[in-house]
Amino acid sequence: MADWETCPAVESVPERLSGAWVFKDTRVPVSSLFANLAEGATVEDFLDWFPGVEAWQVKAVLEHEVKHLDSRVEHANPV
Repeated sequence: MADWETCPAVESVPERLSGAWVFKDTRVPVSSLFANLAEGATVEDFLDWFPGVEAWQVKAVLEHEVKHLDSRVEHANPV
């Protein structure tokens, strides 16, 4: 997964949830988004189930992860 320190939508507070990356100002782990999507949930489902998380945060996390994956592909397959 990506280096979450550069994503403004998330935070890690060592005193909470063992320092897991969570959506900022919530206790919802970022990993729960990916787990729910993997199980077939939609972004809209996730937002309904976790009302403290805002749509911009989900979008920022997904874009951050895509950017990270794109950079890994570039490093693995230099042109």
